[in-house]
Amino acid sequence: MELTTGAILRRITETDLSVSAHKLATIILDGIAWKDGYNGLPRGTAAFTLASLAERMGISRQYLSNLLGELAASGLRLERRKPHGKYAPWLFRFGERIQSRSQDVVSSGGDTSLFRENSHKTIFAGKIDIGETQSVFLTRWVGLIKAAKTALPCWNVDTQVIWDRFIAFNRQRGNVSVPAGYLLGFMRRWRNAPKAVQQEVTVPEKGVPVDPVQAELAALIGAAPVRNRQFHEADLRQAIGQAAYDTRVHEVVRRFGCPRFTATLAVHGRAVMAGEILR
Repeated sequence: MELTTGAILRRITETDLSVSAHKLATIILDGIAWKDGYNGLPRGTAAFTLASLAERMGISRQYLSNLLGELAASGLRLERRKPHGKYAPWLFRFGERIQSRSQDVVSSGGDTSLFRENSHKTIFAGKIDIGETQSVFLTRWVGLIKAAKTALPCWNVDTQVIWDRFIAFNRQRGNVSVPAGYLLGFMRRWRNAPKAVQQEVTVPEKGVPVDPVQAELAALIGAAPVRNRQFHEADLRQAIGQAAYDTRVHEVVRRFGCPRFTATLAVHGRAVMAGEILR
């Protein structure tokens, strides 16, 4: 039988550890997903960056490494790995005991564990209306996206960008409403997503008149820096201010009738042409 929150907590209290190591183990335990797929994590796994753990502990990274080594060598057998690349969060899980476990360590049917609570179930449930408001922060999905992306390839992508890309993806396919699980699957396959959304701008065939509005939009997008786009966006926001940035994006959406993500690329391209940011 698999371990639960209560069972691991008992193991933490039974294991001979320093006070700091006990605290670190409890913090990791608090972040464990007990429902497979919750937060995009496998069951029994937590995701943290070393910087976030050190900040929550109030200690240095060097001391944190010592504590992680202590937990790995202890009876808790803490395991960690980083499957999503150098800058992605670490995935942590507590290993099984080698020796036979006593009944008080194995979860019983009456255990009250995190995975039994409604708030810890996989809550990418229901339907997503593709015609919803353009701001993800006005929907009930913003918290789920923020929580789930921590252990997914899109962990360092802005929540609004993920939402805009998802909406644009489904609009292009004519979807009016999709299961909420599609959003989690879309985030899991983020590495396969195109670096820039240019589906609204088609390349005309020879002899076909060019729409000047679409040609202008294509030129702006073509000038936009796609690689490290988030850094360029941050530079532009800092240079002109948040209000001015949002106004520019809104004006592009209104003028060209394009999704917000495409509009941000156009805004960045125009900023490059004006010398406000570098490509």
